[in-house]
Amino acid sequence: MPSRRPPSWSAVAAELAAHFPRTRLEPAVVAWADRAAGHRPWTVGFSGGADSLALLLLLWAHWPERRAGLRVLHFDHRLRGREARADAVFARRVGAALGLDTVVGRWSAAHPAASEAEARAARLAFFAAHGRVLWLGHQQDDVAESLLMRLARGSGTAGLAAPRPVQQWTDGKVTLRPLLGLGKNEIVAALQAVGAVWREDATNAGDRFFRNRIRRDVVPVWQRAAGRDAVAGAARSRRLLEEDDAALEAWLDLLDTRRGTSLSVAALAGLPRALARRALHRWLAGLRPATALSSQAFEDLLDCVVAGKPTRRSLDATRLAELRGGILRAVKNADSRGAFPRRAN
Repeated sequence: MPSRRPPSWSAVAAELAAHFPRTRLEPAVVAWADRAAGHRPWTVGFSGGADSLALLLLLWAHWPERRAGLRVLHFDHRLRGREARADAVFARRVGAALGLDTVVGRWSAAHPAASEAEARAARLAFFAAHGRVLWLGHQQDDVAESLLMRLARGSGTAGLAAPRPVQQWTDGKVTLRPLLGLGKNEIVAALQAVGAVWREDATNAGDRFFRNRIRRDVVPVWQRAAGRDAVAGAARSRRLLEEDDAALEAWLDLLDTRRGTSLSVAALAGLPRALARRALHRWLAGLRPATALSSQAFEDLLDCVVAGKPTRRSLDATRLAELRGGILRAVKNADSRGAFPRRAN
């Protein structure tokens, strides 16, 4: 957006906080922030766009005691030339005006044919390298877009419940998204009302990336066909799916399925297939080195787990999944000859 003169960012932040008091933010995020102990610095991903600007200003206004440790992270994907460099300049200016340190990263491996997934992975790697508490500006429209994208690839409840307000990682890091209950139009209207300016990414209007196509071509038609606020409905579905996902995870935690690096299939006997699926996902995720099964290979192995059927199936070039005596193990190929016929995926 053009601006005749730079705004007073501290004043803009205070006015925006009046539009969006802490009661309008995700309750789980506010609760986490209020009880956060220690002096771990907070980092905020800041593209310069409307959503991340609103997030940065609200963090600065609502948690003044955290300003000294609040760091702005901006990542230049190096895919938009001069516009991208101007985004970085804008990020530094806003950060400086709020008295915050700004770290700008640049994607050294950028290339013209970079995919959406590659760019996202590079950005998240940069964020991960600069802090353990990361705030992101995802909002309600992002929830709807993510839901439609994940439905297209057949995700289960864990995937459909993303993006989550509070995402705890196994290494102790946490990602926080306080704006998931706010719609894009509401955020933009509030920023305009307080005189804020922000950067626009022209590539968001293109059709190169799947998310852009969903945003431009699918969501508006979906909203009209629904005859109601389908985006808000998607956000509610995400919350319900997160509740269901947490309940299934808690149920699995109560079961005695772990035997060191093995999985007790016997402990899952007679229980819903959803629990066996999660237990198998956990087991595979814990293997070192990591392995990846195709969707069909996973379903075939899951069938054996649910039935408790002895089997051996290929995990990768050097290991097999061996199910014997109610226990699932990963074994070397050389150790798994003779007892059962080997079935390759």
